[in-house]
Formats: sequence, C-alpha cells, structure tokens
Amino acid sequence: MVFSSKDRILIEHVHRSKGYGARKLVKEFPEKGWKVCSLGHLLKKLKDTGTTNRQAGSGRPRTARTPENVDVVGDMICSQENAPGTHRTVRQILREAGILKSSVVRIIHSDLQLKCFKKKRAQELTAANRLNRVQHSQLLLDKFSEHEVGFIFFTDEKLFTVALPMNLQNDRVYAPVATKKRHISASRLLRMRPTFSKSVSE
Repeated sequence: MVFSSKDRILIEHVHRSKGYGARKLVKEFPEKGWKVCSLGHLLKKLKDTGTTNRQAGSGRPRTARTPENVDVVGDMICSQENAPGTHRTVRQILREAGILKSSVVRIIHSDLQLKCFKKKRAQELTAANRLNRVQHSQLLLDKFSEHEVGFIFFTDEKLFTVALPMNLQNDRVYAPVATKKRHISASRLLRMRPTFSKSVSE
C-alpha cells in the first residue's frame, strides 16, 4: 500500500506521541483504509531508519531514462536551429538510439517536458507572389463596388501534381509544455510547397 506524504507525517506523529501500533492506528483512523501489514512495514522502517521517507538512491536504478539518453533524445526530437524538418520521429529514435519506444515517449513528455504540434500544409508565397496579389486585389477593388466584391468567384483548371506526397502525420513539431501554438513561428508549423510544382492539367 502506498502512503501519501500527509499520511506518513500523521502516522509518524501519532506513533511517536501516543505509541500507537499498526492495529491501533487502523482502529483509530478507519476512514483512511490503511492495512495492518502495510502499517507494520512502515513502522518497522521508522524504527530502523528513524524516518518514514524514502531513502535517496533506493529502488531499482534507471537503465533507459538516464541523463545520457535524455540528452540524445532531446537532440534528435527537435529540429536543428534554422533547419526545419531535421528532427527524428519516435520510431527513428528508437532504431538509432536503441531505446524502447515507451522509454522514448516518457523521456519526451516527462523528462524533456515537450508536447507535440501537428504541421499543416500551406501555399508557399514568394515576394513576387505577394506583390502581385496586392496589385491585382487593388485593381479588383477599384473596378468593382464594395457590395459586388462578395459575389466575385474564380475558376481554374484541375491540376494533378506529380510531386512526391508528404505524410504530415509523421512531421511534427515539439515544444515545451507551457508553449502555446500561436507563439510558435509559422515557418516551423507550416509545410511549404512552391506555387508552380510539377503537375499536369486536364
């Protein structure tokens, strides 16, 4: 049975001040749901060590979530500076670093305190594209009245791109847990594609 820190303090105080044993503590605090055997082990620990707190260094030592593996996963999970898309996926990390998938996930969320954002596909606009859009938009506004603008629609031929598909499911951005998505640079969250990618029309 696992005792909370408050329960440990209460048990230690009552035992020292009133000399209550395991059975007496269970009878005195029935709402706690304590077990006699668990209290017996805790009181024996108090007698042997003088405290009910867990000793530093006790328990099974970590073999996967070591500081070295945390540093390795931290370097691989995040993209390098000014080089978006250079991060590794969880599967790539476990293959290259030889760490179990569950340990990699725990390191990312518990040790590195990172959370995952999914990228979105967006149109890449060059400086010339932006200038042309502004100029043509101004021409349309000059040509049509304000109430007619909402009825303007554009048609275009169907384009079938022949570029390699991108799987955005595996293309993620990791950031500290306290980070809001709106605070992340758009260049990191958007997967850009050129205006005139290789395609065929019909």
